[in-house]
Amino acid sequence: MTLRWSSPVPFPLFQVRGRGLPDDHAGPIRVVTIEGVDSNMCCGTHVSNLSDLQVIKILGTEKGKKNKSNLIFLAGNRVLKWMERSHGSEKALTSLLKCGVEDHVEAVKKLQNATKLLQKNNLNLLRDLAVHTAHSLRSSPAWGGVVTLHRKEGDSEFMNIIANEIGSEETLLFLTVGDEKGAGLFLLAGPAEAVETLGPRVAEVLEGKGAGKKGRFQGKATKMSRRAEAQALLQDYVSTQSAEE
Repeated sequence: MTLRWSSPVPFPLFQVRGRGLPDDHAGPIRVVTIEGVDSNMCCGTHVSNLSDLQVIKILGTEKGKKNKSNLIFLAGNRVLKWMERSHGSEKALTSLLKCGVEDHVEAVKKLQNATKLLQKNNLNLLRDLAVHTAHSLRSSPAWGGVVTLHRKEGDSEFMNIIANEIGSEETLLFLTVGDEKGAGLFLLAGPAEAVETLGPRVAEVLEGKGAGKKGRFQGKATKMSRRAEAQALLQDYVSTQSAEE
């Protein structure tokens, strides 16, 4: 590989590969030539001998602009660092998966399939629990006015199943899931007018946000520890409405 400097005027552009010179270019032009391979205008960093690179590792290609491909590679000390990092990962995975490097992919696939099956079974159990919980709440002697329920484990679907099963248009149903002293999810269901009024206020008390329509308001809360305050707000509303009637 050789380097040479040429004056921009006159410059034999036809002898090198490039896209031409910028209109505002000034000064000499550096040309990098690899005999029998390429001759290119370049202002980047080049080693005087390719052996200075030590090693080059081609990692792959990716689609570039205008039907071109980008070559992804590492060179020199970066290859050594990449190998050290990869070796560390393989060593850790061998210990965790209890198998050789050649079996890592298959072992991870098996774990993923097992996890999906467990998640599916867990979801089915959670749905069954939601239906059972809804029936228990509906048949409880304390049914009426404001009905509340909190579970540490659960999600939005769990709460919506309960609300769907109960289907109450007279009682305010206040459901929450998550850490009792941290963040979580909440759902308020009941008379459309009441929910429309109380939903944003409950979200404010729980320092969260949410949205709703047609008698249902749900969202995220950051202060689940303030559930009692939200419940008191709902109780006061129901008491006021009863007194006015």
